[in-house]
Amino acid sequence: MADCETVEVCVKGRVQGVGFRASALRHAHLYGVKGWVSNAANGSVELVLQGSTDAIDQMVSWLHIGPEQAQVEQVDIQRSYTDKRYDFFDIR
Repeated sequence: MADCETVEVCVKGRVQGVGFRASALRHAHLYGVKGWVSNAANGSVELVLQGSTDAIDQMVSWLHIGPEQAQVEQVDIQRSYTDKRYDFFDIR
């Protein structure tokens, strides 16, 4: 992956119990993004996204909306500097 970017994302709002992780998995596959998604203890959803800049941008755009039942209030994004390469996207 020559054009590979990694970002850490925290999505806040009504994002747990609304199918957010399963929907994120489908969208990650659609956009070709690798990494993972997980519910956090504080009620947010955390993700690590890895892929091309365009793929990351598409995924982040979707994260601002989320699945139909979600109410996304805030999306925090931080670039991650890592040598780790993910082979797929999964739910943790």
